[in-house]
Amino acid sequence: MEKIGSIEIRVSGTKGKIDLSPNNYDVKEIISMLQNVEDLLYPTNKKERPLISYNIEEGSVKHIFKTSIQAIIGFSAILLQISKHDSIDFLELKTAQAIEAIQTLSYQKDFEFDIKTSLDDSPVLKINSSTSFFRTENVWVDAELYFYGTLTNAGGKNKANIHLDTEDFGLLTIDTQKSFLMDQDENLLYRKFAVRAVGKQNIQTGEIDKSSLKLIGFIDFSPKYDDNYLKGLILKAKNNWKNIDPDLWIDQIRGGYDA
Repeated sequence: MEKIGSIEIRVSGTKGKIDLSPNNYDVKEIISMLQNVEDLLYPTNKKERPLISYNIEEGSVKHIFKTSIQAIIGFSAILLQISKHDSIDFLELKTAQAIEAIQTLSYQKDFEFDIKTSLDDSPVLKINSSTSFFRTENVWVDAELYFYGTLTNAGGKNKANIHLDTEDFGLLTIDTQKSFLMDQDENLLYRKFAVRAVGKQNIQTGEIDKSSLKLIGFIDFSPKYDDNYLKGLILKAKNNWKNIDPDLWIDQIRGGYDA
C-alpha cells in the first residue's frame, strides 16, 4: 500500500471581530484552496496523479490534504527553497500561480497562511499581508512559438479559441479571433497542423505560460510518404559515400576497439 503524507495549510485572521474558524469560513474560500492545492502538488501530470483527500479542522482553520508521501517530500523541498530565497521565480508555472493566489487572498482578507508538511523537519512557509510572493515580471517575455498536433475543437460562444492536442504539451487552448475561424474555407477539425502562436515564456527555464497563448496562424502539416523524395536522398547519400571505405570508417569510429 502506498505511503501517505499530508500538507497542512493553517489560515488565521478574523471575520469582523470574530476569530476565524470552520464555522465562519466561507465556502468560496474553501473552493479556492481546493483549486490551488492540486497545482501546488502536481503542476504538470494531473491525469496520472495519486489521490488527494481533504479535511478541514479547527485552529483557526486548518486545511489538511493527504496524498503520496513522495509528493509531500518534494513539496517540503519546495517550501524550503521558497523560504530560503524569498522568491517563487524558480517554480513551475502552475505552482507559482497557486502561491500567488494565496498571497493575493492574504491581501484581500488580511489572512495569514502557514504552510507545512507532515514531515518532522518540514519548513513552514508564512504568507501574509507583509510578504510578496509574486513572480518577477521580467523573467516572462513575449515569444513566438510553434506547436504541432491535431485540432480537436474550434469556436466558442463568447471567446473564440482552438484546442490543439499535442504530444509534447498535451491539450492546448489557444485564443483566436472569430473572424479568423469564419474565414476558413474548409473544415479544420481532426486535421494535423503546425500552429504559429505568441505567448509568455520564461527566459530562465523555457517554460511556456499555456494560459497566454494567442493564435497567429496555421501551417498545414500533413506528413506523408514521398517515394521520389526518399529515392533522391538515397542517391545523394550514395554519391557522398562513394569514395569512403565503410569498414575503415567504422573502425575509426570505434577507435580501433574490436567488438
